[in-house]
Amino acid sequence: MWTVIYIAPTAKIAESIKNRLTQEGFLVKIRPINVSKQQYEILVPSGELEEVQEVLNHILNSQR
Repeated sequence: MWTVIYIAPTAKIAESIKNRLTQEGFLVKIRPINVSKQQYEILVPSGELEEVQEVLNHILNSQR
């Protein structure tokens, strides 16, 4: 089962996060949730949730 770990405000940010997580060896999907507002869900397999959250926090903190 897939779980949403983040909602990205733009397609560019969603792709960037997906690419970084994929480089770390995770399976990642992107799903548009509101095309008019340009929001995208980033999904990962439920079994990898804790590991992915750690990497995602690092990615998000390094973008600031």
